[in-house]
Amino acid sequence: MITRRLFLILATTTVVGALVLTAARARDVPKVATGFVANILCSGIFVSGLDPDRVFSETTAAMPGAGLITWALDYKLDRTRKDVTVTLLGLGRSHAVYREGLGCYLDHGDGVTDAALPAAEGKPQPALLPDIAGPSLVASATPQLGAALDRAFAEPDKPPFRRTKAVIVVRDGHIVAERYAEGYGIDTAILGFSLIGILVREGKLSLDQPAPVAAWQGAGDPRHAITVDQLLRHTAGLALGSSLSASLGAALEPVNRMKFMESDMAAYAESIELETPPGSAWNYHDGNTIILSHLIRNAAGGRVSDVLRFARQELFGPLGMRKVTLEFDAAGTPEGSSQMLATARDWARFGMLYLNDGVVAGKRILPEGWVNYAASPTPNAWVGYGAGFWTNRGDSYGAINRIEHGWPRDAFFAKGTIGQYVIIVPSERLVIVRLGTSPNWPPEVDGVFQLVSDIVAATGKGRVSAGN
Repeated sequence: MITRRLFLILATTTVVGALVLTAARARDVPKVATGFVANILCSGIFVSGLDPDRVFSETTAAMPGAGLITWALDYKLDRTRKDVTVTLLGLGRSHAVYREGLGCYLDHGDGVTDAALPAAEGKPQPALLPDIAGPSLVASATPQLGAALDRAFAEPDKPPFRRTKAVIVVRDGHIVAERYAEGYGIDTAILGFSLIGILVREGKLSLDQPAPVAAWQGAGDPRHAITVDQLLRHTAGLALGSSLSASLGAALEPVNRMKFMESDMAAYAESIELETPPGSAWNYHDGNTIILSHLIRNAAGGRVSDVLRFARQELFGPLGMRKVTLEFDAAGTPEGSSQMLATARDWARFGMLYLNDGVVAGKRILPEGWVNYAASPTPNAWVGYGAGFWTNRGDSYGAINRIEHGWPRDAFFAKGTIGQYVIIVPSERLVIVRLGTSPNWPPEVDGVFQLVSDIVAATGKGRVSAGN
């Protein structure tokens, strides 16, 4: 029986413990905040060719709570050395460095393990996916599509603003509508993967067997039970916090220490203990994706050059994705949770792979059944999540909410922080790409609910035919 005195002791101990933990994490906030901004700035300037002041202001505006510290953030840009340094009142300093062909990485002062590019490939391999458009901007095929894009780019009278950067609509393999914000265009690489599927096809990874993570192989280590499927579905159970909230408050999450303070992100994620038994609870965080990226790197050969060669030969080349930049951490692991930049048209080509069941020009890129697997719902994932993709299948709150807003039941999509989407709607033969810099909350703020509903209405019942 717990006495009043014992209860007070236990309660006090719990509160003090929570405060100590919060204080320890709070020390990370300046470094996490400056790391996030430095990475985004570096990629936006040196990969995408964007204006630094615009990238800075729009990115911080899209992060709820960031306004409390934006005034104290300062960045210095060196175009000769191609690096960016961000500070926060001297309490945090982050340094992002650009490497030709590899994009940007956060330099924490302990050097780069591997920065080798693959040998020159000579003439690029011919794309298997037919071209989805010519060299010029594609005007909207119908007035209804034009009106849908007008609404997608229109801004509300007051913040939060949606800041849509690009929208592409592909129907039956052809772009039927395309638009970009000022300063963006057909060739602009925009921050926004499926190499795991290819490795499964090749027999190098198995979904339902324990993931081959060296750090989990010790006798009695409960993490040894974690499977690739659980990592893909975010049910592995590692105590890394959540990646659902892109806000200042999220700087307290251990997963963001991993992303913005650790040179070897995968080693940090793989060192974390379990919070829940593998497979028992859903919790979305980028640590799962970083561990999967580490598995990809190891299976491809272990080096940066191996990963790039594998990605180009097996995915980017066949799809005709010619302007893709994969970014890596300082240890040489692809930062697969967020740091891939590609043109909107290249993102659309990626969507076409999933629309066509993983087959391109008769060649199977992804394993048979993989697309159905990716879109199948994960139990207890309230947002409506599958295996690497968000999904409208099942009866989750997120799926029902999207369907009530006009999304088809069979839609599934890839989603990136602050407003990047590749949406696949098999029943309508549609791929919709929306890229922007929008807050994650509330869900309606980026206008994507309305955009998808508008496009389905504008293209359905034969209103737009292939090639129009």
